[in-house]
Amino acid sequence: MALAGFLAWVDIVILRSQTVELGPAHNVLSLRRDLIFANATLLAQNDQSEESPLAHAEFNPDPGASRRVEPTAPPELFPPVLPQLPEYGEEPLPRSLELPRKGVREVVPQRRKLEYEPYPESDQGEGLLPGSEPVPNRWFIGFGRWKRYADPSTETTYQSELRLWHPYLQSKLKGDAPIYGQDIFLNITAEDFFQFETRKLPTPSGVSTARPNSSEFFGLGDQLFYANDFSIGVDLFEGETAFKPVDWALRLLGFYNHNYIDVEERNVVNPNPQNGTTREKEFYSLQEAFAEMHLRDLSNNYDFISARAGIQPFVSDFRGFIFNDTNLGARIFGNYDNNRWQYNIAAFDMLEKDTYSDLNEFKRRDQQIYVANVFRQDLIWKGYTGELSFLANFDNASRHYDKNGFITRPAPIGTVADHYVQAYYLGWTGDGHIGWLNIDHAFYQVFGEDGLNGIAGKRVEISAQMAALELSVDKDWLRHKLSVFYASGDHNPTNEHATGFDTVFDRPFFIGGPFSFFSHQGFNLGGTSVNFKQRDSLVVDFRTSKSEGQSNFVNPGAFIVGYGLDADITPKLRGFMNVNYIRTIDTATTELVLFTNKASNDFALDCSAGFEWRPLLTENIILTAGAGFLIPRWGYKDIYRANTEPVFGFPSPSPGHVDSFLYSAIVTLTLTY
Repeated sequence: MALAGFLAWVDIVILRSQTVELGPAHNVLSLRRDLIFANATLLAQNDQSEESPLAHAEFNPDPGASRRVEPTAPPELFPPVLPQLPEYGEEPLPRSLELPRKGVREVVPQRRKLEYEPYPESDQGEGLLPGSEPVPNRWFIGFGRWKRYADPSTETTYQSELRLWHPYLQSKLKGDAPIYGQDIFLNITAEDFFQFETRKLPTPSGVSTARPNSSEFFGLGDQLFYANDFSIGVDLFEGETAFKPVDWALRLLGFYNHNYIDVEERNVVNPNPQNGTTREKEFYSLQEAFAEMHLRDLSNNYDFISARAGIQPFVSDFRGFIFNDTNLGARIFGNYDNNRWQYNIAAFDMLEKDTYSDLNEFKRRDQQIYVANVFRQDLIWKGYTGELSFLANFDNASRHYDKNGFITRPAPIGTVADHYVQAYYLGWTGDGHIGWLNIDHAFYQVFGEDGLNGIAGKRVEISAQMAALELSVDKDWLRHKLSVFYASGDHNPTNEHATGFDTVFDRPFFIGGPFSFFSHQGFNLGGTSVNFKQRDSLVVDFRTSKSEGQSNFVNPGAFIVGYGLDADITPKLRGFMNVNYIRTIDTATTELVLFTNKASNDFALDCSAGFEWRPLLTENIILTAGAGFLIPRWGYKDIYRANTEPVFGFPSPSPGHVDSFLYSAIVTLTLTY
């Protein structure tokens, strides 16, 4: 104890004899460096020696603890993955596009100046933002000087040369630059659509069969068909369409169609059996010819109202369930409330359709269509658009034979007499999504009257319904779809109530679209002069023709449920697959028309698959191909049995066979400039 006290006294004496200085903020105290007390080293600073303070990482705030050593990180369980070698089709870039690059030629944009009328206000700098200057030619301001690739042809974006025609660079022929003034543009679109189709359909043998000594009701149904449509569209319009609607527009679209069909039975392409089993035709048509005028703006956000008159396309709902056609009419349309509301009011005075190509002829038909619909975005859920529709179909009494010589109005079934049809459609449709669930639906109620329905043999009152629903879920690059379609049928075809649903001119893309056999193909009803269903339609309506016949509301109806899968395989390639089960609603009309008491609603199973390929990632070249198969069930076999079943005790041929499946294969090529 005495020794400890002595040392403390000596320490105090020594401290009092030294000069103590306060260093900077990070030096708490500097003392002599040669004194040790309680195993701690004290740093001292005197007049003769001076040393820099410790770094922050080396400073130990706890003198009584040992210096902490940072632990060594354990080795990783998984070593870094080495770069993989490129697979086939993923070779490195060519040498001219690799980085870094040497000896690169600079691309200098070509500057052009178009002659425009002077604007004194712009020259005076009025209406300009601070730091801006007027430019008389905003269409060819272009990009800055750029030097990136050794091959300057890849600098597509930075080339400002004006070409006469080019699919990607600027051209006056496709609306990239005005042809007159600063806001009058010309857009010319040329398209060639080629379609090849092979199919097997139920085909009646006819009064003069191509196979003598055959007693079967139905013959060979293999058919081969191709068609080529070449069209040129010309659009002339005024207005800066990137910012506001056009002020006025003129459009002309001319079509040339060439088609050929080869069948195996007579009386298919012409009533006269001497004309054989093939047919080749060509046809010209002015498919679109209309003028559009901007009437007025309704808000500062370019909500507008416009009018259009002439031969024009129009689709009544999202999927074209009731009316999807190009015909002669007048239309008022526009939007409101920042485009949340969209509306159409249209009236069409229908033109006759060409039998071979479904293009318009310059021949008026005594039929008028009136349409009014309104769309509302985010009506119930965000991301959902709802539509209310009203359509009126006034198809007056008339008589018409198609170019094959078959009568289409009135329908040659039951009581054949000229009659009118007045039908009114009320519809509620929607398209959008509720969270992760995509939804597309439609419901229509039709009412009115038919002056003399051939199957009922009397005037009938119309009251029928249609409903459709498609639910889909997107999972990465796949879309799974569940589809349901319902069209009501007539349970008593001889009374004065027509409860079978029919459309005006439908062309829906549903349950597989053009790849589906049932959706795409139209085929005859059991040897009669009407069709079981129409081409590119879903309803079973016993109607002569969708384009030249009249709506028929005495029919068996249809019910379809199916599963579909859409796959974005690559950005260029999409695939489609659908499986559908098909039933009719009521067999009473079928039994009456075919004079049978044996009919089933269990009709068929429909399977289809196809793909769409865009090799340029644009719409300039599109190749589609697909196939559909119809597997008959009891309802189909009852209608299309090749001949009657034998009667016991009477000599007769053996029961006729029914095709085990029907097929449809289609290939289309679309070239667009």
